[in-house]
Amino acid sequence: MRNVKNIDPTIIVIFGSTGDLAKRKLFPAFQNLFLDGRMPEKFQIIALGRAEKNDEEFRNYVIENLNLFSRKKVLSDKKTQKFLSHITYLRHDIDKEESYYDLDSKLKAIDQTFGVRANRLFYLSISPSLITTITENIHKIDLMPNVKQDRIIIEKPFGYDKNTARELNEILSQTYKEEQIYRIDHYLGKETVQNILAFRFGNSMFEPLWSRNFIDFVQITVAEEVGVEDRGEFYEGVGALKDMIQNHLLQILCMTAMETPASLGADDIRNRKADVLKSIRRIKPDKVNHYSVRGQYDAGFIKGNPVPGYREDKKIAPDSNTETYVAMKIYLDNWRWQGVPFYLRTGKRMPEKQSSIIIQFKPVPHSSFSYGNEGMTANRLIINIQPSMDIKLQFMAKKPGLSMSLSPAEMVFNYFSCSTMSPEAYETLIADALAGDPTLFMRWDQVEEAWDAIDTILEVWKNNAPTNFPNYKAGSWGPEAADELLARQGHAWVSNTSENTEK
Repeated sequence: MRNVKNIDPTIIVIFGSTGDLAKRKLFPAFQNLFLDGRMPEKFQIIALGRAEKNDEEFRNYVIENLNLFSRKKVLSDKKTQKFLSHITYLRHDIDKEESYYDLDSKLKAIDQTFGVRANRLFYLSISPSLITTITENIHKIDLMPNVKQDRIIIEKPFGYDKNTARELNEILSQTYKEEQIYRIDHYLGKETVQNILAFRFGNSMFEPLWSRNFIDFVQITVAEEVGVEDRGEFYEGVGALKDMIQNHLLQILCMTAMETPASLGADDIRNRKADVLKSIRRIKPDKVNHYSVRGQYDAGFIKGNPVPGYREDKKIAPDSNTETYVAMKIYLDNWRWQGVPFYLRTGKRMPEKQSSIIIQFKPVPHSSFSYGNEGMTANRLIINIQPSMDIKLQFMAKKPGLSMSLSPAEMVFNYFSCSTMSPEAYETLIADALAGDPTLFMRWDQVEEAWDAIDTILEVWKNNAPTNFPNYKAGSWGPEAADELLARQGHAWVSNTSENTEK
């Protein structure tokens, strides 16, 4: 997280200020940055919305949500009121040009109060379908004329496939410079994801092992315990492949597999990440079912409580073919990783919430030891992203006693032992955007390559409806075909505990 104390005065404009993301993530992030002294000395947040509200009504709405969702609850009236004084509400209709003239007048009035033309950060916390309308109006009214001072943050999904992503980028590139566009993926703001860089490139003991010479396979899991909740209508048009694989999991893959950057500068890091995406072996249409598995959850039990199936949601079609689970095998065609399978999986209604990276090392060529009836347990490095935040190294060690017998051992670095108040991902990313640091944001070529990597799968799945949905119970780890995907190569999904497998 960069030091933003000394940056110029800044105005933050939030489109969709009454939406779910704003109340759960954005305003808590701004509050925590303010309480930690990480906001600019002079700043103003303009919250835009359709409803008729005054500043006091909207600030009361913000307080309610801070007490529900912020890692730092409202600590004192004095601090709270000071933060809230930086928030103003402006009624705004996205489709009406006059609303943007009203916004222009508000921006100029704040500049006059600050005594300087402030930096401008536009945050589009809205449906992707509205991005074009908003950005075209921002350009038409000339609200972002300064390349060095003005930035726009765009939430995922960036497009719905490769073609729509290109169309959207073409519109944006005609209006803004690439350095003004901040495409956000909140997973890149998580402490443990960022720490992959420090762990890999700051320690000489691990970097020599980080290749096809010593690593057997890599697994990346992002499992969700929840179902679609109240997002059923949105999810029907997206599915797990677009919602999770194309952005979150492929970005984690980049952090895990990238080459050493020349520096920690934004361009150097993003160049190396783009190289990873370009090296992903594209899957041919007739091989899609060999390298990928899709699933949809049925009714089942989560922690002993019954939960309905995906198709039982009132916003979901009773014959829906939208996938809520994806497992993939990916190969990177480059020198470092040639022949090493990367297994990616994500799903809803899993037994527990779990995001992790598991690096399994190759077995020793010959062992004089034995461990029960199952041989030696593999050496593994496990990076837990959430809800646990730790790094585990699993290896074999001698049991105490006179006999030469081994048992699994584990060394753990736990983030919570260092700090129980680690910043949220959105705090890190917003602080970087305020400081003009795009390192943790996606560049256009990354977005394009990520879409290209899954484009064939999208097309095949679109044209070939599944015949077995729903094919896994809520509370399970997904369809049996996902186990078979790994079993063909003698592998199995690995738990992020000291146990061998989940099943």
